[in-house]
Amino acid sequence: MTREPKVWVIDDDRSIRWVLDRALRKAEMHVTCFSNGVGIIEALQREQPDVILTDIRMPGIDGLDLLRQVTARYPGLPVIIMTAHSDLDSAVSAFHSGAFEYLPKPFDLDEAVSQISRACRRGRDERTEEVAEAKAPDIIGEAPAMQEVFRAIGRLARSNITVLINGESGTGKELVARALHRHSPRSDRPFIALNMAAIPRDLLESELFGHERGSFTGAQARREGRFEQADGGTLFLDEIGDMPAEMQTRLLRVLADGEFYRVGGMAPIRVDVRIIAATHQNLEELVRQGRFREDLFHRLNVIRIHLPALRDRREDIPLLMRHFLAQAALELSCEPKSLLQGAIDHLKRLDWPGNVRQLENAARWLTVMASSKHIQAEDLPPELNATFVEPSNDDSWELVLRRWSRQKLNQGQEALLDKALPAFERIMIQSALEHTGGRRQEAARLLGWGRNTLTRKIKELSIDSGDPPANEDS
Repeated sequence: MTREPKVWVIDDDRSIRWVLDRALRKAEMHVTCFSNGVGIIEALQREQPDVILTDIRMPGIDGLDLLRQVTARYPGLPVIIMTAHSDLDSAVSAFHSGAFEYLPKPFDLDEAVSQISRACRRGRDERTEEVAEAKAPDIIGEAPAMQEVFRAIGRLARSNITVLINGESGTGKELVARALHRHSPRSDRPFIALNMAAIPRDLLESELFGHERGSFTGAQARREGRFEQADGGTLFLDEIGDMPAEMQTRLLRVLADGEFYRVGGMAPIRVDVRIIAATHQNLEELVRQGRFREDLFHRLNVIRIHLPALRDRREDIPLLMRHFLAQAALELSCEPKSLLQGAIDHLKRLDWPGNVRQLENAARWLTVMASSKHIQAEDLPPELNATFVEPSNDDSWELVLRRWSRQKLNQGQEALLDKALPAFERIMIQSALEHTGGRRQEAARLLGWGRNTLTRKIKELSIDSGDPPANEDS
């Protein structure tokens, strides 16, 4: 027997509460009414309904502010906004803040009940998906390097200790942070993620600590920052190495004292938040360069988890690819593709500078673009096949070089000449020496250099040219 859907109605108008209470009970729903939004967030910590129905204009806390707080803490909980002052701005604000539906007063009672029923079903479906997610593995990997990561998560999950995660971009640092939160005593409280590199410098303080109304141009209402939203839960600070110096000082003070001030605020705010930080940068080097505070580094670097690059766990590539292909097929409602051994072998030879994220993108590309259900090496995305392009009779080395450079630029690599020029010179020198049987003077002439230049280049590039013949150049 299914339980009655739980609906919370929040409105300072007693007649609205009475009408909705009767209509929803007639529709076999369990209804709890509130005259304002004060204390709702605290009540949600004890019990969560299937849907919240709230007015916008109420004493104490307005409906849009309540909506933002609820969606930040409980993103799967549908909120329907009601208002007698319907206009474009309030409707846009409601939907931008995550409202499930917007009901202008006076509303048709049957339509309202229908919308609430639909919201209840959506809320239950999302909770079912969350349960399924909880049963699925947080992170996939069988390589020894990943087993070390799993052991670290197991030891740390039940504690509140600060953790620093480092690894290249795309290795899954946020997945580790979410796993630490999901298996911690804080799992029923919010997990808030913030990328330091993605927030404009002048907005970062407000984003972290919130602001009071009128504290700066555009601050039309008080806003909670990420620290307040994560109270009781976990705050994940990604790309911590990109945090500006002034924000490092403020973060250090919060970590030391456990309290902070909103922008424009006068009263200190105390929160209970577990910090998990992540970076792809070498923080020790940033400290030496004076770009990262040493005292903040030691505050964050209590326990460190290192995530290996995908090229250091190649044995996981088939497992990950099968997972991503199945996931992409589910999202696109199509039959999953499968990898033939030739394609698997090819994928395991690649360097994967974008790591697991690049592999996931390749799986999505294959799901959409590959014509066959069974993936062969030649079906892989062009930028992956380009790694092993061999010049045909019609190809010039310039064309191959152009393909290589485009591939590297698409992967976000920089300073290409630092890698390409030494490699080019090394290949030319080795080919000339092989052609002349190791005779350096003749090789230098073929290259268009003097012998001293060739000798210097061999030394600079650490080329093993072999012992020259005894009668060389005599």
